[in-house]
Amino acid sequence: MNPSPDVWPTELRLNKDRRTLTVSFDDGRRFDLPAEYLRVNSPSAEVRGHSPDERKTVPGKRSVEIIEVLQVGNYAVRLVFDDMHSTGIFGWDYLYSLGRDHAVNWQKYLDELAAQNMSRDPPAR
Repeated sequence: MNPSPDVWPTELRLNKDRRTLTVSFDDGRRFDLPAEYLRVNSPSAEVRGHSPDERKTVPGKRSVEIIEVLQVGNYAVRLVFDDMHSTGIFGWDYLYSLGRDHAVNWQKYLDELAAQNMSRDPPAR
């Protein structure tokens, strides 16, 4: 990730329900990013792999919550989810692109789930 993005966050706020991270940037844009969306688009090697061919579709995260937001230097945050996933470092530029491209990314994710016969819902116990 680029440590010196073109835009900088002016506010990061985890909503009380822990299901939405609101990020405002210095260009005036503000994005409400659902926890599920952030979890399935984690920049971690677990999700992204080490090449585009290794990227994994992550099912069953409809009800995931963010339990902690940890600052990483001055360029990113590490999000800790209630499923204990915590290895993704979300740079400012990546958070901005997730907000800007939310509709396209979300539809791609839904299409991947459908193609692999997966669900947003956690498996029944």
